[in-house]
Amino acid sequence: MKALIQRVKRASVSIDNELYSKIGAGLLVFLGVEKTDTEENADKLVDKISKLRIFEDENEKMNLSVMDVSAEILVVSQFTLCGDCKKGTRPSFDAAAKPDEAVKLYEYFVDKVKSLNIPCQTGKFRAMMDVELINDGPVTLWVEK
Repeated sequence: MKALIQRVKRASVSIDNELYSKIGAGLLVFLGVEKTDTEENADKLVDKISKLRIFEDENEKMNLSVMDVSAEILVVSQFTLCGDCKKGTRPSFDAAAKPDEAVKLYEYFVDKVKSLNIPCQTGKFRAMMDVELINDGPVTLWVEK
């Protein structure tokens, strides 16, 4: 399971030119689910993301988590994170989980975030989405579990 995490001032998802979801300050999490991923991977990733100290404290040091600052999370499924570009110029998506399995772990991941009382919005699984964000910092991290 892979996540590209961006600290944002705000972020939103639109589908067919209509607003689907939005958050204020917090984290935008692009989530890629691979064939070998399990609920245990999702548990570890949610734990890591919820505790990442990437928000500034009173001394302007990245020392606070999303929970410490009462921020929000927007989770967007993105199977292209599982793409392998090592050979040639066309990515291989062989490692990506099949949609019926990926959606289960994606929804499980979102439910785990919500169980921590973190306000959480989502994109729409398998939809063509327009994602807009204002990256704060910028702070962008790659996390795998």
